[in-house]
Amino acid sequence: MSKKRKNFLELTAIYGVIAVMFVIILYPLLWAFGLSLNPGTSLYGARMIPENWSFVHYEWLFTDPRSNYVTWYKNTLIVALATSFFATLMVSLVAYAFSRYRFMGRKNGLYAFLLLQMFPVLMAMVALYILLNLVGLLDSLLGLIIIYVGGAIPMNAFLVKGYFDTIPRELDESARIDGAGHFRVFFQIMLPLAKPILAVVALFNFMAPFMDFILPRIVLRSPENFTLALGLFNFVNDQFANNFTRFAAGAILIAVPIALVYLFLQRYLISGLTSGATKG
Repeated sequence: MSKKRKNFLELTAIYGVIAVMFVIILYPLLWAFGLSLNPGTSLYGARMIPENWSFVHYEWLFTDPRSNYVTWYKNTLIVALATSFFATLMVSLVAYAFSRYRFMGRKNGLYAFLLLQMFPVLMAMVALYILLNLVGLLDSLLGLIIIYVGGAIPMNAFLVKGYFDTIPRELDESARIDGAGHFRVFFQIMLPLAKPILAVVALFNFMAPFMDFILPRIVLRSPENFTLALGLFNFVNDQFANNFTRFAAGAILIAVPIALVYLFLQRYLISGLTSGATKG
């Protein structure tokens, strides 16, 4: 077999796999969007390309007094923004300490981060429920935010620490010679240089509250405190619920803030991929 023919077959196989994956990913999305445009509320008889399509379900989500969708959307945005900001800040501080300082227990702390990544948060649900109940933060967005921020530290600190290690220590030493303190070095030198990896951490922690269902299900009790994933579940969970088209409309709108944040951080994500290939 000639080299040219072999390359052609390899490219054909690669593009074939990409095409199959594209269909697998796109097909459910098209079904969800088409389902949200069907005029009825039942899943039975719905079509991916409806004949008499309309945006009546999107209008119902925002205008009907029986719908708490706007409240759920606001709650989710509050949790997502707070989690993204505080988790990125805490992860950066922890990663900076492990990257730049030598102290007792540093090596064991790094091993602890690796060990904690092996166990899902689901294993600690009972303990988290008891702790939130003891401090009076059960059924509150603040309690949910604290859990998200705490859970983000072991999952991301090791990643950010590895990126901080690639930044030359000579920059720190030069700044300290000029009189800069620890926090000035951290905020004015380390954080600007680590924007790509911090953008990744911020994006992942912003997405988590939109996608997570189990943790809000355990922590939150009042409908006015529900997040989107938990609130939308009630559309199809009740015994006589038949709001699959409204559920689809609400699920489609979840992608809007995530897409906006991704577009805003896109330049940092791309620079993180390119710089990561040359660092170290």
